[in-house]
Amino acid sequence: MLVDYSKIIDYFSQTQIPENMLKRGQLVLNEFLKPIKILFEQKNVPKEPWSDDQIEFLLQTLSNMDTDKDSQASRVGEREARIASRLHLKTSAGFCHGVGRSGFLTAPQPKAPGGSIMYELTNYLARNFLKNFGLPNISKVIVIPLCTGMSLALSLGALKPEFRSKKTKILVPQVDHKSLLKAIALMGFTPKIIEGKVFGDAVRIPIEDIKENLDSECFAIISLTSFFPPREHDDIKEISKFAKDKKLLHIIINAYGVQSPEWMKLIRSAIDAGRVDVIIQSTDKNFLTPVGGAVIASPREEVITKISQAYAGRASATPVVNFLISMLSLGINGYQKLIEQQQFNRNLLEEKLRETAKTINERVLEIFNPVAVAVSLDNLKKEQLTALGGALYNLRVTGPRVYSSGESIFGTCCKYYPTPYIVMNAAIGAKQEDVSFAVERFEKAYKQVVL
Repeated sequence: MLVDYSKIIDYFSQTQIPENMLKRGQLVLNEFLKPIKILFEQKNVPKEPWSDDQIEFLLQTLSNMDTDKDSQASRVGEREARIASRLHLKTSAGFCHGVGRSGFLTAPQPKAPGGSIMYELTNYLARNFLKNFGLPNISKVIVIPLCTGMSLALSLGALKPEFRSKKTKILVPQVDHKSLLKAIALMGFTPKIIEGKVFGDAVRIPIEDIKENLDSECFAIISLTSFFPPREHDDIKEISKFAKDKKLLHIIINAYGVQSPEWMKLIRSAIDAGRVDVIIQSTDKNFLTPVGGAVIASPREEVITKISQAYAGRASATPVVNFLISMLSLGINGYQKLIEQQQFNRNLLEEKLRETAKTINERVLEIFNPVAVAVSLDNLKKEQLTALGGALYNLRVTGPRVYSSGESIFGTCCKYYPTPYIVMNAAIGAKQEDVSFAVERFEKAYKQVVL
């Protein structure tokens, strides 16, 4: 007979422990277990964060359902979650069997009933979370153990035209990011890149230019929200209308866009206005997990099913567990606070960079970006621009990007960008002191390279 933890005091009713003490202890235990019960019943992201102890209890309980924890089992398969060290149990949260089956990522795994529950639950939470934070019009979501670029490759492979089709081109409003271009090449497709144009300080790709580049060999179009200045987000709503009209597969790269209500609003309106097939977002950039996962969402369930069935082999559970841990440790209210802090930090970053720019006779570039700010470096020589990045690194500032118009243009998303610049980010999870110290050290590094 199994122990019912909600009635554990019944086992000690005839002992010398006073009844009031037992009831007090049961009250504490029930409070500890209550969020788990609610999670199983509602399958929604909790409003308030869980404690680490509650998360560990949940993960250990579910992972103990998997067959590799069965001490009486005779395990004679080639894949039995055998491990060399108990450290493997820690790094995988106990889910050594992974998730899915060969040929179907979301299929229940017979050797991992606990892992299957964990994965099912995580996908429910991912959908609930995105609906709460800007995409109420999505239908199904899946968390996968692949980075953003590989998630794009998987999506393209799953949704590609029929085998004999001659459609092999993908319209790509210029995105100077190697992982996305590699993903397209990996699947054997050809990107048809529409060059960015400079409008003031910002780089944009006009919808008219995109339409003009369509030909009979194109079957898909990629658009994006989040990217580094000077590139601004695409006109996703108009692209979705265009995709619907021309029957093009439309994939949105929302790499670190979940943290921005402005970018999420663009996607929501695009779904309502036209055709959006897939929205891909990184787990580490949005949800504060280790690198290695992505969340793929779609307004249509059958799209996610196709992507799930295209995954080759069984999958690691670790990136999935990492996402689940973030959802439970942050909760809806915790993530909302992070967004508010990110918005505060972004404003602070721009304010401090404007002050610094005045002291060095430079200016903040006028580019819409809810996460990053760019500052001109017109007064630096080529060798000084090169030295600036190294000086910041030595001052222990990580993340800034320095662009020199005399070197590679890759990263600007246009043929020629006239202004050298530095980009700094105030992304979700950064602290106020990170922003303040980074700007102070930028000014210090600038003065070092001009001496």
